[in-house]
Amino acid sequence: MPAHTRHACRRTRTPLVWAALLASLPLPTLASEEAAEPLTITITSPRLPRTLQHTPAAVTVADAQDLRQARQGLALDAALNRSPGVLFQNRYNFAQNLRLSIRGFGARAPFGIRGVRILVDGFPETLPDGQSQIDSIDLDSVERVELIRGPASALYGNAAGGVLQVTTAAPPADPFAEFTARAGSHDLRKLSLRGGTRHDARGAHLSASRLDYDGYREQSRTRKELLNAKLTHDIDALRSVSAVLTALDQPDGEDPGGLTRAEVVADRRQAAPNALALDSGQQVRQQRLGLRYRDRGVGSGEASARLFYTRRDFEQQLPFPGPSRLQYERDFYGAGLDYTANARPGGRPLRFTLGIEAARQRDDRQRFLVDGSGVITGQIQDAIETATEIGLYGQADLTLNERFDLTLGGRYDRVAFDIDDRFTPDGAASGSRRFNELSFTLGLGHQLHPDHRLYAAAGSAFETPTFTEFSDPTEPRQGFDPGLDPQQALNLEAGAKGVIGTRLRYELALFRVETRDEIVQVASEPDRFANAARTRRTGLEAALVYAISERLTATAAYTHARYRFREFVDASGTDLAGRHLPGLPQQTLFAELAWRDPGGPYVILDGLGVGRVYADNANREPVAGYAVFNLRAGMRGSWQGTELEVFAGINNLTDRDYFSNVRINAAAGRYFEPAPQRNLHAGVRIRH
Repeated sequence: MPAHTRHACRRTRTPLVWAALLASLPLPTLASEEAAEPLTITITSPRLPRTLQHTPAAVTVADAQDLRQARQGLALDAALNRSPGVLFQNRYNFAQNLRLSIRGFGARAPFGIRGVRILVDGFPETLPDGQSQIDSIDLDSVERVELIRGPASALYGNAAGGVLQVTTAAPPADPFAEFTARAGSHDLRKLSLRGGTRHDARGAHLSASRLDYDGYREQSRTRKELLNAKLTHDIDALRSVSAVLTALDQPDGEDPGGLTRAEVVADRRQAAPNALALDSGQQVRQQRLGLRYRDRGVGSGEASARLFYTRRDFEQQLPFPGPSRLQYERDFYGAGLDYTANARPGGRPLRFTLGIEAARQRDDRQRFLVDGSGVITGQIQDAIETATEIGLYGQADLTLNERFDLTLGGRYDRVAFDIDDRFTPDGAASGSRRFNELSFTLGLGHQLHPDHRLYAAAGSAFETPTFTEFSDPTEPRQGFDPGLDPQQALNLEAGAKGVIGTRLRYELALFRVETRDEIVQVASEPDRFANAARTRRTGLEAALVYAISERLTATAAYTHARYRFREFVDASGTDLAGRHLPGLPQQTLFAELAWRDPGGPYVILDGLGVGRVYADNANREPVAGYAVFNLRAGMRGSWQGTELEVFAGINNLTDRDYFSNVRINAAAGRYFEPAPQRNLHAGVRIRH
């Protein structure tokens, strides 16, 4: 067996051992003399800004250092693996894009992201039908990411799993220009340029990048260019306007497809035969403009209004013959208005927000039949697909006394789906679906001690099928499946968060999510979806950040969860009650040890352990867990106002064979997308 396939199908009973060893490194006591003040972190993703410790929810925050320091710069997951309860897949397939699941929501997605609301600078990357793409995010412009774990429909509507909020860099106080160049294994080349300035009441920040990457496997090359601009203007001391412009051009994003076990053993770097024959992949262009107006002088509070428009042109060849060539032109636009203020009912401090938002998605979509050599032999779809979402929401934080506070929130959503069939003479595949949804959230916080806080929360959520999932199986890729409905979830959660001394910050959460009408893929028919009767998710999430000394920090995040069908009989009549939801591990562990000399050298070692998963609903196809380690290091210095940083990294340090993606319920057993073996990257950053 070739060396590069030696671990491909090996089962392991202890996939987390090496990551556990990393996390168990001996740590000095908290009484070290280099004690530092604990950091106060303010988050904005729960609608009402507040400190991280005072938020009655599980929230992870990553800053620019976590996101960019000596990294390849390929995807967000490299920094967000430090969050418990979160699983990323598919970093290396730029045609299917990054997949994200939070507490098991989103795992069913064959491409893109489902069940998670994504916002960039406050503007949605999630469509009204619930699908999200994050391929237009320029990682070198991102300053901060907030991740809410748990149902968030009461805050943001169609979002069963949580919220991912990305904030890009604001115009700086002092002008600067920065250039970063990276190169690495598999012909990785990335160039980034960004800069910013501020003059009186006006400011600007601009970033641009180009990525060229041939990839580890055959048929996995990508070329991508990104532009991000943020412009701000302070009208006066209370009022301001801002504009955000983004552009994506990806003329080449190849798709190597999934492999069978036998193909992995034979050559893990090969592409699926049909992927090569059909030259599978995608081409994307996208532009977005977002406008925001803020006024802090409206009564006793603050009003905010926003408008956005996104245009996306998309073409894709999937890695199989048949109805596999598709294209669409998308217009996505919307508006929102909210008002936030303080009050004192009965002498108790109250902070509240009220808002309304609306968005519309219009896809002009075609789909074609392709033979085994890639020749188009016919057309099966020509339709206008429109989804519209209107939401009314409110949230309030009430201080009950010195130790207790209460959070209440609710939202009403109306979601409308329409298909205008232009392919059949009589428009037989035209149709519409309408959904009216109410969601709530309730949280109680208890300040047990000035440094320790307990919370309990309950919340409901809904998740509609996307247009892709709604497809009627009796008329391939046309019309609505009348038997598919939104799934409904109820989340119960309790947790603790705080600091011990001045060095250790911790977070602990226990959750239970009951879901009915869970949307799942039909076994061996990944283009078809059905409602499972009931599922249950239970788990424990823990996170620690420990400042061992002024320069040395240890971080760990652990998840132990059970994701199971409670009631589900599949299309073949098999009772799957008690089986694991596919694609979800029972355990994950992230650990990092970082040594940083402020303004000087740094060395960072991290490890990620992921337990065994199942590739199919029936749990007949187990996929071994793995532990993978990465090492990054760099040196920083400055001279006459110019900063210079050189850095390098080794990914998959121990040369582990594992899979970067498992295709759930894939046809013909093509479940596996192998990840790169040991690979290197290096770069330089210059800032003036």
